Amino acid sequence: MTGAATRTDLMTGADSMNSSNAAGMAAAPLAALVTTVTDQSSRYLNRELQWLEFNERVLFMAEDERVPLLERVRFLAIHASNLDEFFMKRVGGLRRQMAAGVGAVGPDTTNPAKQLENIRARSLATTVRKSECYLKQILPALKDAGVELADYSSLSKGETKYVKDWYQRNVFPVLTPLAVDPGHRFPFISNLSVSLGVMLRRPGDTEQLFARVKVPKVVPQWCRLAGGGSGGGGVMRFISLRDIMENNLDELFSGMELLKVMAFRVTRNADVTDDMEDAEDLLEQIQQQLRERRFAPVVRLQINRKPNRRLLQFLCDEMEISPDDLYETQGLIDYTTLHEIADLNLPEHRFTPWVPLVPPRLNRPEQDIFTAIREGDILTHHPYESFDASVERFIEEAAIDPQVVAIKQALYRTSGDSPFVRELARAAEAGKQVAVLVELRARFDEERNIEWARRLEDAGVHVAYGVVGLKTHTKIALVVRREADGLRSYVHISTGNYNSKTAKIYEDVGLFTTDPAICDDVIDLFNSITGRCRQPQYNKLLVAPHAMKKRFLELIDREVQLHTANSPGRIVVKMNQLQDQEVTEGLYRASQAGVRIDLIVRGFCTLRPGVPGMSENISVCSIIGRFLEHGRIFYFRNGQDDPRDGDYYIGSADWMYRNLHARVEAVCPVENRQLRARLWQILNICLNDQRQTWDMQPDGAYTMRSPQDLPEGAPEAVGVHQTLMNLVLAQSRRDAEEEM
Repeated sequence: MTGAATRTDLMTGADSMNSSNAAGMAAAPLAALVTTVTDQSSRYLNRELQWLEFNERVLFMAEDERVPLLERVRFLAIHASNLDEFFMKRVGGLRRQMAAGVGAVGPDTTNPAKQLENIRARSLATTVRKSECYLKQILPALKDAGVELADYSSLSKGETKYVKDWYQRNVFPVLTPLAVDPGHRFPFISNLSVSLGVMLRRPGDTEQLFARVKVPKVVPQWCRLAGGGSGGGGVMRFISLRDIMENNLDELFSGMELLKVMAFRVTRNADVTDDMEDAEDLLEQIQQQLRERRFAPVVRLQINRKPNRRLLQFLCDEMEISPDDLYETQGLIDYTTLHEIADLNLPEHRFTPWVPLVPPRLNRPEQDIFTAIREGDILTHHPYESFDASVERFIEEAAIDPQVVAIKQALYRTSGDSPFVRELARAAEAGKQVAVLVELRARFDEERNIEWARRLEDAGVHVAYGVVGLKTHTKIALVVRREADGLRSYVHISTGNYNSKTAKIYEDVGLFTTDPAICDDVIDLFNSITGRCRQPQYNKLLVAPHAMKKRFLELIDREVQLHTANSPGRIVVKMNQLQDQEVTEGLYRASQAGVRIDLIVRGFCTLRPGVPGMSENISVCSIIGRFLEHGRIFYFRNGQDDPRDGDYYIGSADWMYRNLHARVEAVCPVENRQLRARLWQILNICLNDQRQTWDMQPDGAYTMRSPQDLPEGAPEAVGVHQTLMNLVLAQSRRDAEEEM
């Protein structure tokens, strides 16, 4: 394994309910817990740099030789895609903040200008690291595996002819060269597009002219050369579309003298002004924002090393960008095109295929899903368990069941060919009462959400476009069914989106229940979203922005009050990000009281763990691997000896200011002891992992754990994801044996 040996400064998690730190400290009044660390800058880490730290952990997956080769290629593309979104959202937002004269916002005291400076320094270093990974590790490894990503200059005469023919048939008719001269304005350069800037002149003239040719996205970005490859032996050779275009511009500019060619890629600000509070028509406002985003300022210009200075200066002048917006790279300009290479049919260089299993309680062909839920709450864990055999089935059966009278669902993101859209439309056409909350402001999915919201409306579905001033991020579904004793409600509450595609790679948990108190809460929540009522109180749900944060702070402080040497407090939380200042301060107070806190945070975390006098009882770890850790699970010991008797919650919210204050979120208690035991098992597998987990240090850096002196095949050594797959398979085998 490359790069990991120097990053094994181990700081492991443990599953014991007791800890030496906690056991020796008695409970103390909250007012007496005065930390010695008072400077704001030392109490909180910078959100933007912590996000970049997270993305470097993603990049490490591309460097890690233990990961199958094509998966490493994919992680290289994922890292690039993540960085694109970061520049669009976060850098774009900081630029807008600086232009408006707004200083530091939030607990971190770094002003926008300094943050941009730090981001640039970190991003430049990462760009070098990514290029070296691609050129020195990925390309040689691909070649050893029989896949060559070739340069145009290396083509034989036969290959050159093949490429020219392919280009003429598949690419040339699509191209539109755009000249810049007194009769032609500088063309619009679309976001995340790769272009060729061409400097040319007429024969005999001295005047140099500029033209731009966009590399089209509607054709494959890699051309496979004729000849060997999978099945037929030999090497599969590919050449990039950009390289082909760059070497075949003569015909496009017939009669002109080509002087210089330079490839470049533009990233635009996606953090456009949000005036939703005053929006009279939310749909119209979102459409206006999409138009604004299309023409938003450029925040990054990616170019190859040693660019033509005249071409570069021309582009900078026309797009009004500064040298700080320039990012030179070796290798590829657009690494996201590597998804095409990662999709190659070479199973020996991919993760072993995983087919999610049907949850045991739902694996009874003769029984409908509503009968199964009535027998007791059902917890699902994706992608280990099947999404389509559980969540999709829930809505599909509701759509065709004659006893179902109403279906309500909140959709934040869903797949383009979503079965939910199809089944909800089908239910409405069958005369059922169907209401859907469509969140139009799900960033970068706005256009898709508008499209299928209109499809639902055309089918007779009651569509609400969210709550003005708030994003609706909760993942809830409600089915109302007419039964012998009257109407009964069935609820699904999830940590993840109703998206059939991402459910295959995103780790999430969900709960099916008929608990009357929870069902009443969900009914009230839907009414508050789609109607005009404002429900201040809920029976069991923690709902943001109403009372979720207040309740979480109470649960944290309760651990302090219950903490004793014989019964130490304990908090374990799994989430995507942590950034809220008040929650962080609550965790600091609990740590100072001796409460042991384990935080499993996949992305960025602005809390500083392990700081003496402030957070020495807090550990933070991050899990990066085959699946994207997305589930939010919250555990509070509540003075109980048996972990199954503590308080557990699952839901859609991270401990972020935006989740707790600016979004509609729902977190649900899990009260069945058997289901709690399963959640405890999931948390402990994460805490004890030694294969794909990184430990956060007080300075915000992360060190990767390394399996040492562990038996081959031990759960801690094979990783969280493989361990959970093995557990689901073992359970399936036990169920099959019981059936025999």
